[in-house]
Amino acid sequence: MFKAKSVRMEPLGDQAVLVTLADEASVPDFADAVRAGQPPWLVDVVPAYVTVAIYYDARQTDYETVAAELKRIRPSTTKRTGRCHQIPCCYELGPDLERVSAAVRQSQDDVIRLHSETVYTVYAIGFCPGFPYLGYLAAELCGVPRLDEPRIRVEPGSVGITGRQTGIYPLARPGGWNLIGRTPLELVNVEEVFFPLRAGDQVQFVRIDADEYERRKGERLVGRPS
Repeated sequence: MFKAKSVRMEPLGDQAVLVTLADEASVPDFADAVRAGQPPWLVDVVPAYVTVAIYYDARQTDYETVAAELKRIRPSTTKRTGRCHQIPCCYELGPDLERVSAAVRQSQDDVIRLHSETVYTVYAIGFCPGFPYLGYLAAELCGVPRLDEPRIRVEPGSVGITGRQTGIYPLARPGGWNLIGRTPLELVNVEEVFFPLRAGDQVQFVRIDADEYERRKGERLVGRPS
């Protein structure tokens, strides 16, 4: 079982349990173990950085019963099924690349290299439908603050960084992250319920030029087994 001292549970509304774990590494294992058990009352499992929200059918059970069952959860012994996505990124289309380069005292090529050689974990989906919070940036790229004045519109596919995180704007939205590139891929289609990125997946960016960006514009992200 997960160590009791490292697991905290509390009600989340009247139909969910919020489980807080000791660290990010424990979250995917806990979420996978809950799903693998397939309890009849389970509605949804929503992992984030150090929490997992377990939604249950209140017509079948209650908080105390679910919490008691969750305390008996054992870490999964099977290999995780999260996917690894390679996402093309045209850094030539990053309007803040020069500013980020100056802020972290790295050349633009080094910023691109450091950003694209890292394999990130999707720790959470939020802000807008399908927006992945990816961690963590290489130490040399950490600490860049958000923009003083957020942009009124950030174009879909824009790749941004701030603090220790990077992320992708899948839809046009206001935003204050530093934009260092753009992917040509479609990452979200709300009408068709297309959301290929999930918490627990991995992402690595692949540098492309402007010509390839134009050729691939509108392609959909396709995952592959990790």
